[in-house]
Amino acid sequence: MASGCRIVGSPVANMPWEERLGEADDVMWRYSGNPVIPRNLLPFSNSIFNSAVVPFNDGFAGVFRCDNKNRQAWIHSGTSPDGFHFEIDPEPIRFNCPEPEIAEYVEAYDPRVCWIEDRYYVTWCNFYHGPTIGMGYTHDFKTFHQMENAFLPYNRNGVMFPRKINGKYAMLSRPSDTGHTPFGDIFYSESPDLCYWGRHRFTMGTSMGWQSKKIGPGPVPIETTEGWLLFYHGVLNSCNGYVYSMGAALLDLEKPWKVICRTKPYLLSPQTLYECVGDVPNVVFPCAALADTDSGRIAIYYGCADTVTGLAFCKVDEVVDYITNHSEV
Repeated sequence: MASGCRIVGSPVANMPWEERLGEADDVMWRYSGNPVIPRNLLPFSNSIFNSAVVPFNDGFAGVFRCDNKNRQAWIHSGTSPDGFHFEIDPEPIRFNCPEPEIAEYVEAYDPRVCWIEDRYYVTWCNFYHGPTIGMGYTHDFKTFHQMENAFLPYNRNGVMFPRKINGKYAMLSRPSDTGHTPFGDIFYSESPDLCYWGRHRFTMGTSMGWQSKKIGPGPVPIETTEGWLLFYHGVLNSCNGYVYSMGAALLDLEKPWKVICRTKPYLLSPQTLYECVGDVPNVVFPCAALADTDSGRIAIYYGCADTVTGLAFCKVDEVVDYITNHSEV
């Protein structure tokens, strides 16, 4: 029975979309033209993945993880007229920052972009004596301003909510350690001013199977009539290494650290060549979601094998029904 769930927000003009093809039984399906962003879109890039796309003007813009041939991770701005074809600035983003210590640029990766009130906020995994959550903002994807890091090291996957909750800015994150963290749960934090963060609340931990090793928040949560729709990644520690898949959860609208339901099965797992073969095999890593209020369509950009960027689609009522009917909290 359909939930009748609807997206709360604004319509997305020129929404990138493709109807189901060969995966008609799945609640989420891949774009037939994947990878939507190849690894060598820039002449010096080794890989382009784990990137964030948002509606901008009459098209789309975003912040993209581009690892160069020195295997250094940088973030670049880019635009697209249709959400399928991208132009990425060959120069990494250089933030305007009044604090020289914070502005020291070691590496930056896995960005998210969130429109709140009057600007686009960028969060990314910054390096300040270890991985932490860097923060900045832009109005035009040309000039970027850096803010204070949100947290102490060590932390990754900082994902903001697209509006204040109970008068406070809100963020999900995944505390980590110095290296390739062998653990990870999702926590909620809030701030009155985007500088001081506190009231940290445990949100979700690991479960069985595909999400048994660690989990982390993916795209900016989507507000719906049933709750915050959060797509997230989960990791299985197989006999041949980590396997990253995508699932989803519904969070309470006013207390987002309260999980209403979450998928026991995954929604998307590494199964295609571009998801299974690359610099880091067997990775599906969601970082951005476009959500159209008028049609209920959702388009998700996700990293594939830490090498290229893929695009997948679903419909809000179908995916919420699936989460509700296949839940384990």
